[in-house]
Amino acid sequence: MTLPSLMIGPHRIEPAIGLAPMAGVTDKPFRLLCKRLGAGLAVSEMTTADSRLWHTRKSRMRMDHEGEPEPVSVQIAGTDPDRLAEAARHNVAHGADIIDINMGCPAKKVCKAWAGSALMQDEALVERILRAVVNAVEVPVTLKIRTGWAANQRNAPTIARIAEDCGIRALAIHGRTRDQKYQGTAEYDTIAAIKQQITIPVLANGDVDSPQKAREVLEHTRADGLLIGRAAQGRPWIFREISHYLATGETLPPPDLATIATILIEHLEALHTFYGELAGVRIARKHLGWYAKDRPENARFREVVNQAESAQEQIDLTARYFHGLAEKQAA
Repeated sequence: MTLPSLMIGPHRIEPAIGLAPMAGVTDKPFRLLCKRLGAGLAVSEMTTADSRLWHTRKSRMRMDHEGEPEPVSVQIAGTDPDRLAEAARHNVAHGADIIDINMGCPAKKVCKAWAGSALMQDEALVERILRAVVNAVEVPVTLKIRTGWAANQRNAPTIARIAEDCGIRALAIHGRTRDQKYQGTAEYDTIAAIKQQITIPVLANGDVDSPQKAREVLEHTRADGLLIGRAAQGRPWIFREISHYLATGETLPPPDLATIATILIEHLEALHTFYGELAGVRIARKHLGWYAKDRPENARFREVVNQAESAQEQIDLTARYFHGLAEKQAA
């Protein structure tokens, strides 16, 4: 099966495979990398609707979209319709081509503030938020949800109908309830049912970690596209792997160690440039762990590379590690 493009308002998403928004992960360097390696869409980290925080360093970094290829999709989070509408206008003024509303985050601190997936408990509030944001901006608005708050509260079909009625232009659904967080396995029956009842594009999300799984989820749900989250951490080439497999039925060979080293070092350099050396080195550590995951001597590598305090030292240690792996592989 070939995955066609999908339209979100005037924006063609091709391929219809996107990088799911992840706090602390989908920053500008990672979004640019994933788009270069085949993602048709890359949604920003969650940005707060609290205008008092927009001038903090963290918020400024999250709202930096200079040089980012269109369409720029920015996710906003909050609980007050008027504040979310203001946040949508603010982000559009700063380069957003698509506004995405977060009703899927299961994090305790987010739900405690009655935001993220906690909003799914109050369908009337959901409707007020969606109408306020859609009416606030001229760009398309999308929504990210879960299948429900808990196993006995899978109200995503109801939320989906509300979303379509309010003018939401695409709906992404993570196949877990909020109380599952990221545990257990995703279920796709709810996504399939929603796809049958609404006409706006539906993107399936949750546990898509291989080209074969991508095909299975698409065939089961009949979704218009996919969002890839944790499976892209340390493996940003997964987007082109999935696209190739869906188009040809063939599995691309994994990138060789030299190619992975090149991609990783370019990623490190982008992080160092974007955040500055001190913060960039610190933030890069988690990405290094993901790239080295399941590789020989991973624990020892992380122990050594996490001691690096300069950008050049971090890059040199990384290059040495992958060069050593390549030499052992060739021996």
